[in-house]
Amino acid sequence: MKDKKLFKKIIFLIIPAAVLIFSLIGAGNWREVVHSGGVHTLKEILKAGVYPDLSKEVLTLAVISTVKTIVYAVSGLSLALFIAFILGTLASGILVDTRFYKFFSIGVFRSLLSCMRAIHELIWAWFFVAAIGLSPFSAILAIAISYGGTLGRIFSDILNDVPKKPLEALKTNGASNMQVFIYGYLPAAVPNMISYTMYRLECAVRSSTIMSFVGLGGLGYQIHLSLNDLEYNEVWTYIYFLVGLVILIEVWSHTIRGKFSRVSNGLFLAMVIGSWYFIFVFEGADLGNFFSSKNIFYGKRFLGKLMNIFGEDSAFRDPEVLKNTIYLTWDTLKMSLLAISLSTLSMGIVVIPAARNAANGELTLKKRWYSKILFLFIRGAYIFSRAIPELIWATLIVFILKPGIITGALALALHNFGILGKLCSEVIEDMDLKPIRNLSSSGAGTGQLLIYGVFPAVMPKFITYILYRWEVIIRTTIVVGFVGAGGLGQQFKLSMSFFRYTVITLLLLCYLFLVVLADLICIYLRDRVSRI
Repeated sequence: MKDKKLFKKIIFLIIPAAVLIFSLIGAGNWREVVHSGGVHTLKEILKAGVYPDLSKEVLTLAVISTVKTIVYAVSGLSLALFIAFILGTLASGILVDTRFYKFFSIGVFRSLLSCMRAIHELIWAWFFVAAIGLSPFSAILAIAISYGGTLGRIFSDILNDVPKKPLEALKTNGASNMQVFIYGYLPAAVPNMISYTMYRLECAVRSSTIMSFVGLGGLGYQIHLSLNDLEYNEVWTYIYFLVGLVILIEVWSHTIRGKFSRVSNGLFLAMVIGSWYFIFVFEGADLGNFFSSKNIFYGKRFLGKLMNIFGEDSAFRDPEVLKNTIYLTWDTLKMSLLAISLSTLSMGIVVIPAARNAANGELTLKKRWYSKILFLFIRGAYIFSRAIPELIWATLIVFILKPGIITGALALALHNFGILGKLCSEVIEDMDLKPIRNLSSSGAGTGQLLIYGVFPAVMPKFITYILYRWEVIIRTTIVVGFVGAGGLGQQFKLSMSFFRYTVITLLLLCYLFLVVLADLICIYLRDRVSRI
């Protein structure tokens, strides 16, 4: 039995190494990735980071853009919360008793939630803009649909995890399913629902930032304009505002939310009301015009062109297009593997000193004079890394590197380095330190404590988070292609620009295939990890 478990552990060490080697080789020629002038541009960008533009005009514009970014994020998230509560409740199957209706409810609504979250919010926004036109509701609905799918799935799981004994007591006393839901499920589930919603606010801010690439305002829009004008000092000003915004949300998540939940919830409600007021009053959004008969007509026509896969000019009839799409799908998969490999490798190198219990000496039972400095530096790098969306990273990198899957993979890796680092360092902080002390009392050194005490305890959760982030990376690969980072995304943007509707449909189907494939692989691997 011990030999079998050891063999499984060895296999799980070999697989990541093989994936890393495969992705590095399959990415292409690394020697030719930097284009002429790339090194000089990198120096200019880094130099500008020390001297951001602090002029009155730029700072004023940065403040206004920050407000717009928050407004779109909060408006979209609030609508997503409404959608997720309804669909998540139906997807949990708790409102029905019979096996058939429960199976039907869970199957139908879980599938709907999966479709909503499978497509990136920027793609939803692009569809709305292409079908109906530029409107604040294009961004809001895009965030609402994508995040509604994600939140709905989480909400259904939270409802299913509610302790069953209090619910059975309510049913025994004659309570209906709706009464059990109101007086049994909701009191137990709502705190966790609110907690996860507040966590998604940081993600919504990043999503709101990249809505600039469909023509909507905000910090991302200003970054995009400044990059096009090669005004790197301005770029850094807007980036610092974005990072500061993420830091504020993180402080809120870790302090205010935990200690003063009523104040926190009241503040979020005020932000929701203020955001919708801003949308209708200052942005001049007209809900009636957005859902007018004219827009509905254009929307139906757009969907009709996408669905015309059996027409004479359909991409599905062109062998050359089909062959190229398969090649791009393979490139996209390689990009995602390279991205998760690079982010995991870089995170693994610095994750130990990024944990608080390592910085104060509790983990290794040795406190170095530089531990606190190293801890603050790495945690700051985590915040900076994840605060900048993948699309912004890709936009910066294409000024230095040639377009291709390496560029896209680096952008994805930089963003996910910060997210993985934060998640995995918190796993180390939450681990039981008793085995470490026992090993130390037996004479184990620092290296032995890490190898035999720390890594075996945290590795299952590490793998779970790494697999989760790979799922997210697969969904995001299409987005980084918008700025020439290769894969399906680059062809998707070109097809949208040239109105090749059936090519768009073909690319989208291949993209969804990758998303489903990644989900299935991750479900299988998570199950295998739990058995080790």
